[in-house]
Amino acid sequence: MSKLGRNLLFAAVALFLAAPIVLVLGVSLNAKQRLAFPPQGLSFRWYADMVLDASWRVPIEHSLLIATGAGLVAVSIALPLAYALWRHRLFYAKVLYGLGVAPFMLPPVITALGFMAFWTLLNHYGQIENVVIAHGIFLVTLPLITVSLGLEAIDQAMIEAARTLGAGELTIFRTIILPWIRPYLISGFAFAFVLSMNEYIIAYMVAGFTVETLPIKIFNSLRYGYTPVMAAVAVTFVLIAIAVFGLIGRFGNLPRLLGRWSPGEE
Repeated sequence: MSKLGRNLLFAAVALFLAAPIVLVLGVSLNAKQRLAFPPQGLSFRWYADMVLDASWRVPIEHSLLIATGAGLVAVSIALPLAYALWRHRLFYAKVLYGLGVAPFMLPPVITALGFMAFWTLLNHYGQIENVVIAHGIFLVTLPLITVSLGLEAIDQAMIEAARTLGAGELTIFRTIILPWIRPYLISGFAFAFVLSMNEYIIAYMVAGFTVETLPIKIFNSLRYGYTPVMAAVAVTFVLIAIAVFGLIGRFGNLPRLLGRWSPGEE
């Protein structure tokens, strides 16, 4: 394929991917409550309603709170699992690693059914902490992979030099390992945060309508008709995701986080 043809192909793919976002953005700017593109008049009133209207603000707050908690839960589980496998290389550590990866490989509906049955048996159904824990366990795979990549990139010569100088395991972890893997921890948290914000099935089946997250609110609102606030919310969450992944790309080693090894690494 010629260079011109390749550029045209990439441009067509980019346009195809960007078209839905552009359409939603245009709809969110409509001055009147209409599903129309191009927008009929320009107004940011729907973005204001997203913040001022409690029926939308509360689900947004729920989603942000759950996503933050789920990211922290996922990282707190992933870090000891990845460290145990990297540090000790024991059989049970590999088994635990496999269990950590398993939830993300299963369809979300299976995880949702399992957690729904679990919380129902405990007579604790419909609480916000249920969604935080369920999302944290379901998304633990993401920080587990990123942290494992960070640990594998540590130069063992630094560890041996620290031990030779008399540093204990806790000192080595605090002064060498943790600073090295901090970007990987943050990246894993960011991945879990973004996916948790947009997750619907687990949140719905674990908490139902008692804890209304933003995806649940959007689906519920569709039953009563369209409102441009939905488009405003969608655009806002796309911008949040772009900002989060943009920061990862700017301050982290994104190719390495995606599994790419440098040519000289073994």
